[in-house]
Amino acid sequence: MTNILKKEWGKIADLASAINAGETSAVANVKESLRLIDEAKEYNAVLHLTKTRALDRAKKIDELVKSSKSAGRLAGVPFIAKDNYLTFDTETTAASNILAGFKAPYQATVIEKLEAEGAIMVAKANLDSFAHGGSTENSDFDPTKNAVDPARVPGGSSGGSATAVALGLAPFALGSDTGGSIRQPASFSGIVGLKPSYGSVSRYGVVAMASSTDCMGPMTANTEDAALIYDVIAGQDTKDSTTTPRKDNNYTKLSDSKLKIGVIKEHMSDGINKEVRSSISEAVDKLKTDGHEVTEISIPELEYSLACYYIIIPAEISSNLARYDGIRFGFSNRKDQDLEGLFNTTRAIGFNSENKRRIMIGNYVLSSGYYDAYYKRAQKVRTLLIKGFEKALEQVDVLVGPVTPNTAFKIGEKFNDPVAMYLEDLLTVGVSLAGLPAISVPVSSAEGLPVGMQITGKYLDDKTVLSAAKTVQDLYA
Repeated sequence: MTNILKKEWGKIADLASAINAGETSAVANVKESLRLIDEAKEYNAVLHLTKTRALDRAKKIDELVKSSKSAGRLAGVPFIAKDNYLTFDTETTAASNILAGFKAPYQATVIEKLEAEGAIMVAKANLDSFAHGGSTENSDFDPTKNAVDPARVPGGSSGGSATAVALGLAPFALGSDTGGSIRQPASFSGIVGLKPSYGSVSRYGVVAMASSTDCMGPMTANTEDAALIYDVIAGQDTKDSTTTPRKDNNYTKLSDSKLKIGVIKEHMSDGINKEVRSSISEAVDKLKTDGHEVTEISIPELEYSLACYYIIIPAEISSNLARYDGIRFGFSNRKDQDLEGLFNTTRAIGFNSENKRRIMIGNYVLSSGYYDAYYKRAQKVRTLLIKGFEKALEQVDVLVGPVTPNTAFKIGEKFNDPVAMYLEDLLTVGVSLAGLPAISVPVSSAEGLPVGMQITGKYLDDKTVLSAAKTVQDLYA
């Protein structure tokens, strides 16, 4: 597959080392990233810049280096955050009109951790509004274009972050993954996207979509960079009670030992694009040749994962979006003096059609007449799905398969067909419901478009997932 990066930054660790050694400057890196962002405006990957704060932080880092002090493991490395991370110096809109103009009073824990190691945020990336979508067409601020083929979607909801990395606008970007929103756009855009184990990275300071599956993770040009960023952001956070202690002291020391690999039978069925299946089969054959033990694994419970996901997640969405009422923050239609009218018109104007669709589905499955029939039953199926993954992973180190049933589709092709759009999540939502770590790593292309292999591991065994991804990456080097 041809390298689609328009800018080659090199490895993040090398960039930071060059800054700490005084061989280049943080200011130069930030200016270069801002220049590239300006040149790539037509892709609509970026919503807001943080130019003033970025340059100020870059100058301070350069001053630290001049005084012979280390500026951190990510010294002077520019990055772009998905616009659902709360950050200083610019708006946080989650690509929704209802949050237009909102400036956060504090920053997300992930942002704070990256800045503590010297990384510099230069911009906020476009996304599907409130992360509701798989194409970035649901952004209230226009779609993002795919870096490989601008006529196609970059995936979603982290489509802006994916295009930013694929174009080389910054060495890395942050995404969020609820049901595939890091992995799917990474696959569509030919980059690496890591969805960490649920709870291994703090969700504090990130606009919530579905609290029981939301995961914060890196989108990078290579696996080593993903491992480094994960190593920085992983860990328990007193501000997020769902976080867990780190399992490993160093996620960057990846293993090259031979693995037991399970190919998920249900993810290689006839319903998956033939070219996509062929690309994954080729990657599996390479792993066999490289000496890894490969076997087919069946997880029958996966048949129900999509239906289960689109009951549980809208239920959580409807709850999380209830706070946007025109009273506390964000857009408010103050023309209505009646309180109920204020609520209704604010939400009617501020939310787009996909937001409203998910709110309505969520309210329906949580209603007194349907809670037991839908929501409670879906949670029981989720437990069976978790057990199905656990049983499969008792036999192997990692599970592999495609990330998506198809390659990137054309902008507008599925926009008016919600069911077709939801079906693009078929191969990713099961992993999210189980809370497992998973990564998308590029393999050979299909019909000239990127294809990602999804590698899934045991809960909190993110290091093995990263090691397996590095193995696949090296086979295509």
